[in-house]
Amino acid sequence: MFEIDITRDFSAAHRLKGYQGDCSNLHGHNWTVMAVVQADELDEIGIALDFKKLKKSLDAILDEFDHANLSDLDYFQHQNPTSEILAKTIFEKLADQMDDDRISVARVRVCESPGSGATYIKG
Repeated sequence: MFEIDITRDFSAAHRLKGYQGDCSNLHGHNWTVMAVVQADELDEIGIALDFKKLKKSLDAILDEFDHANLSDLDYFQHQNPTSEILAKTIFEKLADQMDDDRISVARVRVCESPGSGATYIKG
């Protein structure tokens, strides 16, 4: 099994409804997202997946979130845009684009600050 990963960043605000503390107020983060993709086999030139393709797909997803108030987006009208929910949302959107008979998204990690993050793993 081969794994390749990329890390990308975006900036966005959110607030957590029902949270008892400062995070219930609108505040922002410089989010970091790591996406890990798996492949059982390499292609004829020894590549599991071109990094450019993975970057393009993840960037397109993150463009929707960049410099937005995540709490206002349709995805998060019935759930808080926590690191956990963001990781799951990004995972599902990326898997819809990337998964095929050779490649599958293994996990997505979202960090809202250095050293604090959540990971959604293929289940």
